Amino acid sequence: MADLTPPIEPREREAHLRDYLRILRKHRWLIAGLFLVTVLTVAIWTFLQTPVFQASATILIEPEPPRVLNIQEVSPIGSPTQDYYRTQYELITSRPIVEKVIETLGLTKRMPALASALDPARAFLGATTIEPKRNTRLVLVKFEHPDPALAAEVANALARQYARHNVEIKLKSAREALTWLTEQMTSLKAKVQESSVALQNYRVKAGIMGLEEQRKITAQKIMDFNKAYLEAQAQRLTIEAKLGELGRIVSHPGGAQTIFTVADNPLIQKLKGEASDLEVQRSKLLKVYKDKHPEVLKVQAQLDQVGTRIDAELKTMLRAVQTEYRVARAREDTLLGNVNRLRQEGQDLSEKEIQYMNLQRDSDSNQQLYEAVLKRLKETGVTGGLDTNNVSVVEEATVPRTPVKPRKAINLIVSVLVGLFVGVGVALTIEYFDTTIKTPDDVERYLGLPVIGIVPLFEGKR
Repeated sequence: MADLTPPIEPREREAHLRDYLRILRKHRWLIAGLFLVTVLTVAIWTFLQTPVFQASATILIEPEPPRVLNIQEVSPIGSPTQDYYRTQYELITSRPIVEKVIETLGLTKRMPALASALDPARAFLGATTIEPKRNTRLVLVKFEHPDPALAAEVANALARQYARHNVEIKLKSAREALTWLTEQMTSLKAKVQESSVALQNYRVKAGIMGLEEQRKITAQKIMDFNKAYLEAQAQRLTIEAKLGELGRIVSHPGGAQTIFTVADNPLIQKLKGEASDLEVQRSKLLKVYKDKHPEVLKVQAQLDQVGTRIDAELKTMLRAVQTEYRVARAREDTLLGNVNRLRQEGQDLSEKEIQYMNLQRDSDSNQQLYEAVLKRLKETGVTGGLDTNNVSVVEEATVPRTPVKPRKAINLIVSVLVGLFVGVGVALTIEYFDTTIKTPDDVERYLGLPVIGIVPLFEGKR
């Protein structure tokens, strides 16, 4: 009868710590061998390396140089910012400074690596480190080399060359500014002389010697002539009115009736009195006699004679008033002409004053600019002679006693850890890919069959 027991499905057994311990015991010699090979290899490599020493010089970068004089720098630094300090860090390792250090110390002869390099400056920078100290203005300039004395010498030379380069930049700026200011001084001096000569020539040509006094005199003359002109105008208007009234009296038949309102001539007043008396006498005679009576005719003849004399005197007076009017008119016109002339003179004086003030401003501005440039020229000359620097070497590098490379202790510790990792990893990898059956559990796990019994392994007898 066939066996109907279904086969046992292969199943994965959970790994326990003892399984890993079993694997480590099983491959202990492999792990130990790999561990020893790794440690010995790293140790031999470490001890065969050439020791490298690192020397460090400390630089102080101030935001401003020591202020000996209260004079503004030609190239002011401004407020210190992170960009400013980062720029300074880059300047320390800039090509001009590095090449100057290589040339000064003759490093191409003393360092074979630089002599064989295509770019000695780039090779030099490979051994250089710039490290700013946090929250300070101090910067560490580090250099690495197998020769500790040379490392210290190069670090100090790099720090000093950077400080010297910083001063040279300022002195170069001061010299360039001094040259430019000297050129400007020449042209400004010529402009000052030209403007002064132009101002003096215009003053002589325009007759402006005392501008303020001339303005006051002209204003006073205008006021006086204007007052006289107004008086002459009033007088002319009075005479004109009198002339008009006399003209109407002379041309009007009954003008003699109103003669007392305009005529103040004594003779006319006397003749008018005689005419009044004759009129009274005639009126009395007419009460007694007829119009043709000799007495009446006699009085009438006397009255006509007085009227004729009055008319003649009025005409004479009219001619006199006309002459007076022409004189007043001429005086008024003359005064008006004087007022207008003085006003024109005042306007011309104002225009001259404007031109004069323009020339004066040009002369003053040129003079002020010349004095400012002259002052700046002297200040620049003084600052060019001051050896002030905002960079200083506060601590020079000393000859290091212990190398920084290779780091033997760290390398050995790392080799131990790596050796253990490699040995254990290789053992676990070999165990993972090993599919041979060694225990009853392996039969159930890999074949999926139940274990009926175990046949022990007997050694054969000879």
